[in-house]
Formats: sequence, structure tokens, C-alpha cells
Amino acid sequence: MALPRISSKLPPDIDSTKAPIAFGRRALPKLNEELQDVELLTRQRALMALCDLVHDPEHAYEAINQGFLETLKGLLSDEDSTVRRKATEVLYIMASHNVGRTGFLKHGVIPALAHLLNDPVIIVRWNMHYSLKLISEMPNGAVCVVESGLVPSLVLKLRSEPEEIQVLILETLWGCLRTEAFEALASGAVRVFKEKLSHPDVRIRSRATQALMAISVPLQGKNTVLEEDIFPDLVLLLEDEDPEVRANAAGTLMFAAITTPGKYGALGAGALLALLPLTEDQESKVRLYALKALTVLAEAPEGRRTLLTHLPLLRERNQDPNPAVRKAADIAIKVIEWKP
Repeated sequence: MALPRISSKLPPDIDSTKAPIAFGRRALPKLNEELQDVELLTRQRALMALCDLVHDPEHAYEAINQGFLETLKGLLSDEDSTVRRKATEVLYIMASHNVGRTGFLKHGVIPALAHLLNDPVIIVRWNMHYSLKLISEMPNGAVCVVESGLVPSLVLKLRSEPEEIQVLILETLWGCLRTEAFEALASGAVRVFKEKLSHPDVRIRSRATQALMAISVPLQGKNTVLEEDIFPDLVLLLEDEDPEVRANAAGTLMFAAITTPGKYGALGAGALLALLPLTEDQESKVRLYALKALTVLAEAPEGRRTLLTHLPLLRERNQDPNPAVRKAADIAIKVIEWKP
């Protein structure tokens, strides 16, 4: 016979670590109130529940409109590490949505995140760097990171952070370098990137060469790459097992060798003969950058003289399935065959 007794246990679908969500329109305002509660457990449970909600872009949009970003900015300086961790987790989930990235810029979240650069908890720093990486993927977001003065600190942190965070920092810097490279150059970024070129982790090598390619676009960057004697390292990376590393190394040579000193620096490091095999690489991106780098080196008399003997190899690229590679091969051949 059934007894009218109520169990003291929670139903199996209730998570005691999360705050219960109020019904309808009251859900988010109630959570915002709980995030500002003086009781630690209430703040923690509200953050746990909010993490689930903001995966939905509509909820993220509503949360931003209701002032959650200002509340979360305050929680970034909370004494409790769990609160800081979950607050940064909520922020990077929001930053994965376009509406979230726009909200970050509007509400000045980036300077608030910057205060966590030296947080003692690794996961808090990882969440923070992941948020910055997502923001830097947007041009105006990258501009905001640069204008916040974060680039010198990010360059410095590359030497002390764990590998997982280094990957995120390099991706953030790449986004910033596509916008403005002079702060990074003044911070000695090229020298730090050079140290990462021989890193055993392929993700770090790939991001370091990617950042080097971006920083080699302005003239000052090309000159710094030459001064730091990076060409021999790039030539070695042309034989890397990872196609992205090979492509980025060839792309850096393509930009850095545009100047006359850069051409002779690359030729002196043996870049020309190292690039030729890459014209037959399986990856079209590698073939494209290799052909463009060879075109730049062919503008030097010594480079043109050597490449004249390899024209049959380059003509094979006229039948390449990729139209961009075919066009690059045509231009390379024209430059090599040019006569004054």
C-alpha cells in the first residue's frame, strides 16, 4: 500500500550544484540577482546555471541586454577561484556568439579580463585567453585588444605560460598582428616567435610561423626578421611534417624576402633549393606559397639564374588542379624568363 510520504531526496533530474531556473521571463533577472548575492554558494550555483543557458545565442543576447556583462565583470575580481573560473567560462561561451563579441566591445569586457593575466589558477587564465582569442578573430575586436595595451603582456607571457595557453596567446597575437604589428615588434615578439619555431608541439610551431608571417607584412617586420637571422630556421621548417607549418614558413619567406637584403638573406640560407620540392606538395596552400616565394627570389639575378635550370618542374604546375597555383606558376615562369 502506498504511503503519503514525501522523499527527502531530490528528483533524479535536479542538479543540486546549479541554481533552479525561474519560469519564463523571470529566469534571467532572477539569475542576475543571484550572481550579486553576498552568499558564495548562491553565486556559484547561479554561474553554473548561467553556463548552460548562454550556449543558446538567444539567451546570450537577452543576458547581454539585461546587464549580465557588467555583473560578470565584477565577478572577475571575486576572491573565490570557482566564481572566477565559472565567470570566465560564461564569458568565453558568450564570445563564441557574434552577439557576445559585439557586447564585449560595447561593455569594455577586454580590460576587465586583462586583470586575470596573472591569476594563480591556470583554468581561469585559460578561459580568459580563450575569450581573447575569440575576440581577436574579429577585426574590430583585434583593434580593441591592441588598444587595451595587451600585446606586450601577451608576448611576455609566451615564455612562462603552459603549452595549452601558449597556443591561445599565439592565435590572439596573430589576430592582432593582422591589424597592427608595431607594438609587437617593439616588444621583441620576433625573437620570442623564433624561440617557438623549434618547439616539439606542432600546434605551437604552426601558430608561431603563422604569427611570423603576419608580422613580416610591414617593412619594419621584414627588417626585424632579417636582423634576428630567422631565415635558416624557416628553411628547416620547410621540411616539417605538418603542412600548415610548411605553408606558413614559405609564406613568411614570401613576405620577408621582398626587400633586397631579404632576398639575399633567404638565398644565403638555402631557401631557393628548399622551396623547389614544395611546388609538388600535396597541399595546395603549400604549393601556392612556395611558388610565390620562388617568384620573389627570382627577382635577384642569382635566384633567376638558378631557377632557369628548374623551369620544367615549374611548368608542371601549369596543369595544377588549383587555379590559384596555376596563376602563381605562370607569374613565376614569366619572372624567371624575363630578360633586361
